[in-house]
Amino acid sequence: MNRIHPFRVLRAKPLWIANGVIVGVLALLFTVFYVGANVDPAGHLHKLPVGLVNADKGAAADGKRIDLGARITESIEKSTAGGDKIDWKVMSEKEAKGELGKGKLYGALLVPADFSSSVTALTATTATADPVQPRLTVLTNQSAGSLGSSLARAATTTAAESASLQVGKELTARIPPAQQAKLPAAARVLLADPAAVTVEDGHPLDSHSGLGLTAFYYALVLVVCGMLAANVISGQVDHALGYTHNDMGPRRVHRPLLRATRVQTLAIAATLMAALSVLMGTLVLAGAVGIMGMDASHLPLLWLYSVAAIAVCGIGALTLLAVFGTPGMLLVTLVFIAMAVPTAGATTPLQALPEFYRFLAEFEPLRQITGGVRSILYYDAQGDAGLTRGWIMLAVGLGAACLFGFGVTRLYDRKGLHRVPEEDAVPTKAAVAAR
Repeated sequence: MNRIHPFRVLRAKPLWIANGVIVGVLALLFTVFYVGANVDPAGHLHKLPVGLVNADKGAAADGKRIDLGARITESIEKSTAGGDKIDWKVMSEKEAKGELGKGKLYGALLVPADFSSSVTALTATTATADPVQPRLTVLTNQSAGSLGSSLARAATTTAAESASLQVGKELTARIPPAQQAKLPAAARVLLADPAAVTVEDGHPLDSHSGLGLTAFYYALVLVVCGMLAANVISGQVDHALGYTHNDMGPRRVHRPLLRATRVQTLAIAATLMAALSVLMGTLVLAGAVGIMGMDASHLPLLWLYSVAAIAVCGIGALTLLAVFGTPGMLLVTLVFIAMAVPTAGATTPLQALPEFYRFLAEFEPLRQITGGVRSILYYDAQGDAGLTRGWIMLAVGLGAACLFGFGVTRLYDRKGLHRVPEEDAVPTKAAVAAR
């Protein structure tokens, strides 16, 4: 008896072509989404929100009222040096602290209350005493993302240094040349560039917050759990219904076929996903907080949000698997990982992404989930810090998945596109008893 050796299948050109196209497209897409989103953040920067705070109370000099803080903020606000890269938002110090505490600002530049008085004092004291050097404060916000905070810090520091040089020119012009010649060299240098630029954390985080990245990685775990669980549950439901074999090492298990419509199959899988999301959400929270020591508050809310996020992602993935079959897993990978990670707004701010990626971020699940987790972990679970949007988008995602999944599978059933022919799907008494 002649048998064809299994390795001869490697001679089949369709096998090479089909697999080559699939893995090649995946490699290209992952490269485009990951590298393309992060290759030039500064070049793609567009309207990064940064606060501009003038707390200066002004001062009197030579019988005139001087308000250097107002001059600085007006000059920075009207400056075209940064083009449209930075969106300077003029506000009070209280408002800036509140916006930093919601992740709506990536940083801020603060002109302190004594800035004008400190500057004017230089002309009166540099010749006889050590003056108090004026300060301009740069506030950072790592909770909004380390890269975004770094970009905002660079912009605010540059603006502060430019403002200091401009003030220095005005200050030097007020001192007669003869008096300047009598000043020590250090004093003349101080007059030319009077303001010291200091950097402070505008919204400090706890030590176990991953420098503002724990929210992103926690959200990524939720998405991956839902995606992988969908793959497992889909396979196990098919095995339980007798549609597929189940290989356990060298042992192959196959159950008698129990016919189910596509709608019924998806409903069974979705029910399992919803129930098992409680287990997965509990274990994710226990692992992150209980075992790894991640800083977190509002634990009941974080648990509920975790369960909901896993369930929605899982049901969404099950929908793609039910509608598209085997190619559905590739779509799941692209939607929940390839397109999601670069557009999450965590590692790279949305304002530093190309326009196409900012469009994807409007509906990509990881971005919505990250915003909700970030609000719970860093911003005291404030609704307008991302939590409200997170809940709304989870509800929208669940509704869209159910409508699409059950709508299409019902259409398949009505058209008679069953997974096995009717005559092969009638369960015998023995098959039913075996269950």
